[in-house]
Amino acid sequence: MIKTLKWLSVVASLGMVFVLIGGALVTKTGSGMGCGASWPLCEGQLFPSEITPELIIELSHRLVSGIMGFVVLGLSILSWVFIGHIREVKFLAFMSSFFLFLQALIGAAAVMWNQSDFIMATHFGISLISFAAVFLLMLLIFEIDTKFDAATLTIQKKHRIEIYAITLYTIFVVYTGALVRHVEASMACGGWPFCSNISPLSFSDYTFAQWIQMGHRLAAAILFVWTIVFAIRMVKYYWNNRVMYWGWITTASLITLQVFFGAMIIFTMLNLGIALMHALVISIYFAMLSYFVLLATRSANH
Repeated sequence: MIKTLKWLSVVASLGMVFVLIGGALVTKTGSGMGCGASWPLCEGQLFPSEITPELIIELSHRLVSGIMGFVVLGLSILSWVFIGHIREVKFLAFMSSFFLFLQALIGAAAVMWNQSDFIMATHFGISLISFAAVFLLMLLIFEIDTKFDAATLTIQKKHRIEIYAITLYTIFVVYTGALVRHVEASMACGGWPFCSNISPLSFSDYTFAQWIQMGHRLAAAILFVWTIVFAIRMVKYYWNNRVMYWGWITTASLITLQVFFGAMIIFTMLNLGIALMHALVISIYFAMLSYFVLLATRSANH
């Protein structure tokens, strides 16, 4: 059964990546209403008569999300039954299924009742939490902790608190990024790192979309600096522990890539591939932080 769980967890983790990227693709291509005000069918039909690119994108996202709903539910149930003795498994099994279900409800509500941009911005974040839970389940199933000898790791209380804080702050930054997409503010500012590099301090001239864009940039800049400084401290302090040493080097590399792709979105005038990479990298970054949260909670119970 463990072999089955391993395969299922890999499929679920990869599938959740496609759910995340698919959701970002729907938003970035304006395909949210590709199936009209109808859910789960397209235009109220099982086989739509008029096929458009927006319909294909939206319907594909719905199909992948629906399939992954059953896969994640199956993984959750089997994990609960067969490895439920591991302390975090039952909690993660519940979180992965609950947040994926919640994500589907918000998506359906957006189609049928036209939710506000501020509510829709939570959609990506909720999917992100579900992905992180599935990812952590996969790590537990593959006994990554045993391979990296994480059981002997003791994380100091001040470091545990900072891990929790930076993870919560990341959710806020993700929300602001999603809000940028939903209010169509991705290209509200033509310059980088300032909205206008010619007059960087002309805040009084900002439009609403520009405030949203620059608010996200400021939040992301804080996250970048915080991650790099914290990673340097973690590498220095836990240099003899492989999971902390290489884990924080990886995390610092991911946030650097995230800033790079964020800038490239502006320089390439919202290139779709770059924009999707931006969504993918933050998802992996958050998954890494989630693993450190797991390690921190274990260390707190030593």
